[in-house]
Amino acid sequence: MLCSTALTVYFASHSIGTVVVTTLTCSLLLQLTYFASVLFLIWRSGCVSRAGQRAEHFGSCKEVGCDPPDLDEVTNGSAALLQRDQMLAISLLLP
Repeated sequence: MLCSTALTVYFASHSIGTVVVTTLTCSLLLQLTYFASVLFLIWRSGCVSRAGQRAEHFGSCKEVGCDPPDLDEVTNGSAALLQRDQMLAISLLLP
């Protein structure tokens, strides 16, 4: 990826300085994308494990006879969590 970008920029601009800056920028962008994808996978695995714990908890609630939380409570909580995660992702991308 970096080599093809460097060659393309060199043939377009015929400037070694532009090639170096562009290649370093692409390298940084690739590293940030990799870091963000790892964070996303960690977050997603946490959501899956929490969902499994909730399913186990709801199963035990049925046995005891207590009511699970309202759908509105769960929806509002997950919307707030999603908004917080989006703000965190944006703050990570800003210099």
